[in-house]
Amino acid sequence: MRRVASLLVVCVAVLLSGQSNSSKYQPALILGVTEHQGPIPENIREKIKEESTAHYDVSIRLKGNNAEYVLLYTPPPGRYGFQFTKGMDRLVLVGKDTVTMNDIAGRSITAPILSQKPAHP
Repeated sequence: MRRVASLLVVCVAVLLSGQSNSSKYQPALILGVTEHQGPIPENIREKIKEESTAHYDVSIRLKGNNAEYVLLYTPPPGRYGFQFTKGMDRLVLVGKDTVTMNDIAGRSITAPILSQKPAHP
């Protein structure tokens, strides 16, 4: 009986710890994806890990606080299709200067923030 109770306590603790991490993710709507025009700011160029000729400005709106962000997405070589995600909902994790989300295949994407502003209702 003690083993069952101990196992139950461990399972509940694991579930609660998983919920606290996932609660940092927020629902967001992808407002638009356009090809990036102009030079990439130097402070962001340092953060881009992938070498690619294509860069996209991805506009998202957080549903919880209505903040809007413009991200710079650089797809890895051989990956395409992200430019067709306008109107889709994603769970996002907003950091200090990056936003992390999953692509359609479930792979994690971290994109630097180009700009942010309060959204109009």
